[in-house]
Amino acid sequence: MKKKKLFFFKITGAFIVLIFVASICSFWYVNKTFISFEDGYDNRTDILELTIDGYTFLDRNSNSTLDVYEDDREAIADRVLDVLSQMTLQEKIHLLKGAGMASTIGMTKPGGIPGAVGAIVPTPRLGIPTVHLSDGPAGLRIEPSRENDDKTYYCTAFPIATLLASSWNQTLVYEVGNAMGREAKAYGIDVILGPAANIHRHPLCGRNFEYFSEDPLLSGFIGASIVNGIQSNGIGTSVKHFVANNQETNRVLNDVIVSDRAMHEIYLKGFEHIVKRSQPWTIMSSYNKINGVYTSESEWLLTNILRNKWGFKGLVMTDWFGGKSPSSQISAGNDLLEPGTNRQWKALTKAVKNGELSMDAIDIAAKRILTLIFKTKKMQNYRFNNTPDLKKHAAITRNSAS
Repeated sequence: MKKKKLFFFKITGAFIVLIFVASICSFWYVNKTFISFEDGYDNRTDILELTIDGYTFLDRNSNSTLDVYEDDREAIADRVLDVLSQMTLQEKIHLLKGAGMASTIGMTKPGGIPGAVGAIVPTPRLGIPTVHLSDGPAGLRIEPSRENDDKTYYCTAFPIATLLASSWNQTLVYEVGNAMGREAKAYGIDVILGPAANIHRHPLCGRNFEYFSEDPLLSGFIGASIVNGIQSNGIGTSVKHFVANNQETNRVLNDVIVSDRAMHEIYLKGFEHIVKRSQPWTIMSSYNKINGVYTSESEWLLTNILRNKWGFKGLVMTDWFGGKSPSSQISAGNDLLEPGTNRQWKALTKAVKNGELSMDAIDIAAKRILTLIFKTKKMQNYRFNNTPDLKKHAAITRNSAS
């Protein structure tokens, strides 16, 4: 009997130790893969202001001279080319994926925004700042309470997209977008991850509330109005989920088999109207496949249609953890991988070394990301104040909802 008890305790003890070790290893893996893998890439807070020949600027690379990219009198395209020429290969690759999930769970570095769901990473050697991304289509989603801070960071709950589309009122929807943009600007958010413009294909789709309509024309015109309203404040948008993301069940593996005519006349048409009427700063690719190919890996979709046919000028980012092959995504025209993982970083580095990912594809993607960064308020040294006009925005919400 004593031997049986001793054996039982040994097995139980070993099992407990095994669980403990497995938990420690799992935490370490999750932390190093998804949360804290950005060592050495902290946002710069020590950039000095210099004046040369009567012009005052931020000496972002600390070389005591005025570089083209530091001169906001120059065209953004010229500034981007200048900074791109100064970046190392590793800095370019680093730029192609986000900063991980730390800010989403409230873990932020100096200058960070708790609850911001994602970020475009900084390039500290050249003084390029972090760009913060926030959900979502019905208003910002950031942490309302913060450590060692008595202030509550309230955000307005704006009407859902379906309600706004039911108004058929583009002026009204522009006003809602304008209020969203002002709120984002006040809280230091650079890009709002919305609006969502998928078609109401089935009443059981779990995110129909984020989408405008079953009508691509209405979706496109109302979507463009809210994009124009938001971006009038110098705040970017990310129109999603491109494309045919019309179900939540198994959406990461779902393969949408669709004819060319249905794709162009129904599922693509709303996005086309938005692109041509508002030029959103970003488009978010969807989780699903289209006729066997992940949207984020589809050159036909992201390059041939979106850019070559429609004239889209911005960058494309993935939905969170979307797609399978980082190198295929970048090559297809999906410039930014969100939220970013250490595994993606390593995969991109390896793809360059073995020739799967070309330098041309890296430069094109990095240039698009840098163009967005240079559009943001962060590059204009804007100081956000965390004091949006919530009463005014509440009045706009009540008016638009009625």
